Amino acid sequence: MDDKNTSDTSMEAAKSLILQAALPHAAFDGWSETTLQAALTDSGIAPGLARALFPRGGIDLAVAYHQQGDAAMTAALAATDLTALRYTNRVALAIKLRLSHADKELVRRGTTLFSLPHHAPEGAKLIWSTADAIWRALGDTSNDLNWYSKRATLSAVYTATVLFWLGDHSENNADTWAFLDRRLANVTAFENTKTAISNNPIAKALLAGPLKLLERICAPQPHDLPGHHKP
Repeated sequence: MDDKNTSDTSMEAAKSLILQAALPHAAFDGWSETTLQAALTDSGIAPGLARALFPRGGIDLAVAYHQQGDAAMTAALAATDLTALRYTNRVALAIKLRLSHADKELVRRGTTLFSLPHHAPEGAKLIWSTADAIWRALGDTSNDLNWYSKRATLSAVYTATVLFWLGDHSENNADTWAFLDRRLANVTAFENTKTAISNNPIAKALLAGPLKLLERICAPQPHDLPGHHKP
């Protein structure tokens, strides 16, 4: 292992130590500078390194916690045989796994933080990344407008489900899973309607122009990002 890889590994290990040390404090003090300072005391990580890893303090801790949940969900899905499940059931399972790796109080604290106007764009970005992680884990290969519509729809379903889950006191979150099933059923009904319209010759003729424009939309590629060059 070269020096760069060793350094990256050490940085990730330190980041993980700080985050784990922060979790008990975040439940009481939220994702805040107070929580970060307490985590430094408990973890023994040097303040300078911690500031490099979490330059914005509590908000970066909240982001790291969310990303940790996405990674745990992705790993759990990869270890699960999904072949016997219908696609809607696979999506439902992914959301259940995602929430099973989350603590309600920590998520509640994060929801409060990301509801603030200056942090709302970051929260929306995290929800989108969760939807993207689910679709990628389920093998989505769309490269057109569907890439966006799938993630936008799932982001809405996931957000609604999380908000319901935060107030759910039913045994094993049974009410939340029933709520999720209803939301996914609504999405399925909508998609079926879209398919019926797209297969209708009159509708296809009327929408021929707009659809032609929409066909030019494709999923973002790595080389679309600033500073990236094709090899």
